[in-house]
Amino acid sequence: MNQRRVAALGALTLLTAGTVALVVTDDSEGPAPAAEPSTSTGPVAELDEPDTPASAASTDALSSDVSDAEAAPLRYDPDLVPELPDRGEHLPLRGIDGWLQSDIESLDELRGKVIAVQFWTFGCFNCKNTMPHMAALYEKYGGDDFEIVGVHSPEFDHEKDPQRIAGAAAGQGVTWPIALDTDKQTFRSWQTGRRFWPRIYLIDRDGNVRYDKIGEGRYDEIDAAVGALIDEDE
Repeated sequence: MNQRRVAALGALTLLTAGTVALVVTDDSEGPAPAAEPSTSTGPVAELDEPDTPASAASTDALSSDVSDAEAAPLRYDPDLVPELPDRGEHLPLRGIDGWLQSDIESLDELRGKVIAVQFWTFGCFNCKNTMPHMAALYEKYGGDDFEIVGVHSPEFDHEKDPQRIAGAAAGQGVTWPIALDTDKQTFRSWQTGRRFWPRIYLIDRDGNVRYDKIGEGRYDEIDAAVGALIDEDE
C-alpha cells in the first residue's frame, strides 16, 4: 500500500470528529443589510420550510453563528446517509430541467467515479467562498476517477435564469457540470427538514454517500476524503 493511500485512508477514518458552525435564517421582514465578509469556517444559508420561499432579506447576510455546542455534527458514514431518498440504482436528481457545461443527464452516467455533489446558488455569499477550494479539488482529482456536479438550486427568481447562472459560474471559476434544479426538487428531496446552501455530499464509486458537509471550511478534510475514496477500490 503506497504512502499516499495510507495517509488518505487514515484521514478518512477521522472524519467523524468535530463539528461545523451553522448560520440560521432570519425570517424578519425589511431590507437586508449589506453582506459582510465572512470569517467563519462554516456559515450557511438555510431554507426552513419546503414550500415557503425565503424572505426578501438575503439569508446569507441576515445570519448569526451558533455555538459549538449547538452546531450540527460533521457526518461520515460508510453506508448511505439515512435522510437521503431511496437511491435505487443510484441517487436520483429530480426535476432537473437542463445542464450547463456537460452532456450528461443523470448521475448514473458517472457510475464508477467518485462524485462530489454540491448544492449551491450563485448569489449565496457562503457558496462563493467555497468555489476556490472546489476548483482546486477539481484540478487535483478531476478526470477518469472523479467528477463534481454542482446542483444549482436558486433562492431567488433572478437566480433561475440560465444565462445569469452561466455568467456567474464563469466569474466564480465553476468549470464542472451544473444541473439546473430550478424548482428545487432535488434540493428538497435530498435534504429533509432544514435545508442548506452550500452543502456537499461525496458519493463513492458504487453510489453510496460517504460524506456530508454543510457550509464552508474543512477543505483539507474534504480533499483527504476524496483521495481516500478514489484509492479505496484501486
